[in-house]
Amino acid sequence: MIADVIVDLQYGDCGKGKITHHLCKDKHYTHVLRYNGGCNAGHTIYHEGKRFITHHIPAGVFFGVKSIIGSGCVVNVEQFFNELEELNNGGIDTQGLVYIAANAHVITNEHLEEETREQKIGTTKRGNGPAYRDKYARTGVQAKDVPELEPFLIDLYEEFHENDASPIILCEGAQGFGLDIDHGDYPYVTSSHCTTAGALLNAIPPSWVRDVWGVAKIYETYVGSKQFEPDEPVFSKLREIGEEYGATTGRPRQCNWADMSLIERASKINGVTKLVFNKVDILRELGEWNLIINGEAVNFEDEESTRSYILKRLQDDMEIYFSDSPHRI
Repeated sequence: MIADVIVDLQYGDCGKGKITHHLCKDKHYTHVLRYNGGCNAGHTIYHEGKRFITHHIPAGVFFGVKSIIGSGCVVNVEQFFNELEELNNGGIDTQGLVYIAANAHVITNEHLEEETREQKIGTTKRGNGPAYRDKYARTGVQAKDVPELEPFLIDLYEEFHENDASPIILCEGAQGFGLDIDHGDYPYVTSSHCTTAGALLNAIPPSWVRDVWGVAKIYETYVGSKQFEPDEPVFSKLREIGEEYGATTGRPRQCNWADMSLIERASKINGVTKLVFNKVDILRELGEWNLIINGEAVNFEDEESTRSYILKRLQDDMEIYFSDSPHRI
């Protein structure tokens, strides 16, 4: 029994779906499990020349791998069925591949209406916060209580632990460490656990974890209400080159240089063994190489010196990869 976990080391939008898609190509996983969040997440995936954005359904479905929305998630039923339809219309056969943990919670119309009329910190207005609140208040609705979801229900314990099961699970996270309810910049956080520990809440014992894939950008982005982007023209240019607009909300992402202290902290707390820096080609096109070190922006002469610093600071603890395009690592 093996579980590999994918975690975002920044504020989301770092390419977790891309890495999940890449790791599923050889089809050695028996399951891909989405372990936290709801339809406030948006994973952009390029598959056979087509662009897909998934909000609930894990990326294993693109390669015929059983894909489960876990008990740590909250599910918008309408969005779930819309997503199934979009995938099928895009040539992805989801029949018999997509499941929902029976004890996952559901986003109700009341949750959506509440977020529409109330102004929340950094909310995407998708009802996730109220759904998680009701889950912990023990007043929520579980997937097993929704009749139309019955064909998709699965018991995670039975699936992973009974009937001579020998699962090899890829755990796909949502949002990012900087938004984690416990470790993020509270109160500018999401309502779920975005860490390796969040994956374990889905009937996965700690002893099963083999690798933790940390995913970051070579710079940083953030969507929310706090001030994040410095008042410098270079970040507007960075946003345009990197096409930094939210996959879920369409809002412009605030941009900044990558904070090495955040990445180091997130890597250690999550137990990262392999780290991917995405979108290196964007800084190459921008022509500026900067990192935030001890709270200050530090300029590097070129890409080589930037990589050298990152490797020197982090490589003793993990394997590090630098990735260019949206299609590969």
